[in-house]
Amino acid sequence: MKLAAQSLPSTRYSKVSQEKFHGATYTPEILAEFVAEKIVESLNTKTLTPPIRVLDPAVGEGQLLMSLVSRLRLAGDFPIEIYGFETDPQALEMAEHRLKQEFENISVKFELANFLDFVLSQDMTLFGPPERTEYDLVIANPPYVRTQILGANKARSIARQFGLSGRVDLYYPFVLGIAQVLKPTGIAGIIVSNRFMTTRAGASLRSRIKQDTTIRHLWDLGDTKLFDAAVLPAVLLLEGKSNHQSGTTRFTTIYETTAPARDHADNPIAALAKQGIVEVRDGRRFEVLHGILDASGSPDDVWRISTQQKDTWLETVQRNRWGTFGDIGKIRVGVKTCADRVFIRSDWQEMPPDERPELLKPLVTHHIARRFRSVEPQRPRQILYPHESIHGKRRAVDLTKYPRSQSYLEKHREVLEGRRYVVESGREWYEIWVPQDPSVWSLPKLVFRDISEKPVFWVELDSVVNGDCYWLIAKSHDDTDLLWLAAAVGNSTFIEKFYDNYFQNKLYAGRRRFMTQYVEKFPLPDPKGIMGRSIVATAKEIYYSIGRKEHTLELEKRLDALVWQSFGLVVEEVGR
Repeated sequence: MKLAAQSLPSTRYSKVSQEKFHGATYTPEILAEFVAEKIVESLNTKTLTPPIRVLDPAVGEGQLLMSLVSRLRLAGDFPIEIYGFETDPQALEMAEHRLKQEFENISVKFELANFLDFVLSQDMTLFGPPERTEYDLVIANPPYVRTQILGANKARSIARQFGLSGRVDLYYPFVLGIAQVLKPTGIAGIIVSNRFMTTRAGASLRSRIKQDTTIRHLWDLGDTKLFDAAVLPAVLLLEGKSNHQSGTTRFTTIYETTAPARDHADNPIAALAKQGIVEVRDGRRFEVLHGILDASGSPDDVWRISTQQKDTWLETVQRNRWGTFGDIGKIRVGVKTCADRVFIRSDWQEMPPDERPELLKPLVTHHIARRFRSVEPQRPRQILYPHESIHGKRRAVDLTKYPRSQSYLEKHREVLEGRRYVVESGREWYEIWVPQDPSVWSLPKLVFRDISEKPVFWVELDSVVNGDCYWLIAKSHDDTDLLWLAAAVGNSTFIEKFYDNYFQNKLYAGRRRFMTQYVEKFPLPDPKGIMGRSIVATAKEIYYSIGRKEHTLELEKRLDALVWQSFGLVVEEVGR
């Protein structure tokens, strides 16, 4: 099987404006040295049969190979054969020149080709399994290209060919391809984005890594900013599937913090050898944790670091929880129009009344986000919402019944018909691309931001939610109090601690991701217990007290303590 000529980026290194499309991220020397060191440390020279076959499936300018060969030369006098794939001829030529200049009598066998094509070609056989090409050591920084940039058709094609499901980033099949060509006793060190460990889209990759390899060690390098690109890296140290599998996988995490330091190191990589809060030379402070990988749950469960302290804390929460946010109802993202300038405006009221569309609804966006109760802007945004629910089924409205809306939309028809995917999917040209359920917008709902350093959850009583926020309604109208309970828990310092203990994953500057697969696992105390009823009452009191600052702050402090106590815990100070 061969990937179509245009199914993958044709070059990784050209001009800066194309780097994101082609996944080009130069490996910093300090990180290349770290990965090479860990590979060589794990190497069992007794199982090696010379020559040592070394592979880099995405060579670039050869920094990873330079670091690994240097480490191997220090470890012993082994004959080494270097193999590599690259689609940029200039980068490949530079890499070969660097290696041959630095190391005498070294065998370098590079191919101007795509590694994924090579892997897939080995699956072609008419008379049984092919003779596979295998390598002793693999070091790699695969191209990092998100699904949105790769394109839906290409992503689906790659997913199908490599047996993946869901959204596929380009490094996913690279990792699986490496596992296929790694000897059973071989060692691979791979630099990837840490997103695959905690997103639903990465579940198929997590499952396959466990199935196809033995994970020796995993490093989540978090917000160390080792790359110029906005990538939060991780390093996988893998062994081929040999018969002597180890029972546990070591897991190390490092994230920036504002807590006081107890140790010092030259840089974040050097800090990985320490434990606790470590300050590096440039003044940044990081929390370094060493534990084991907890990947024992279902394939959809996140990979998290397990330590005795974290596990004891989470076990206490588990004993005292009644349910989760996911038990209240389904968490959804807001509406997506794909033509916001047409559908969403803050100046509708300035139109003459005989021109103002009839189909306007109030719209909630992240611009008015505030804990418990949204901000009331001077110029509120409204959305022209051309959908209705009839007998439980969503449909586009009949525009002839709404002449002012029809007139307005007709003026923008060219723009709206430019969204060809709307029409090609059998929809009306004036529809919103993701309208959600029109029947629920009048119901109370819990709304929250996706990315925020501190959680921001609030209750909305009657409005449409925009696609920059997530929202949740109760399955039963009688369970509205659960939304207030969830708002209280969601805005607490307890949930920050829960997030950090369970998910760990953060973006730069301590920002957390409040997306569906995280929030649906947030715990809830018993809503009918004394503590639960008190939490709901206090959350409602805060909602109606917004504006009286000192009173509200006191209420929030009292509510925060109630949330901690409801899970059998004492209040802790939670920093970044």
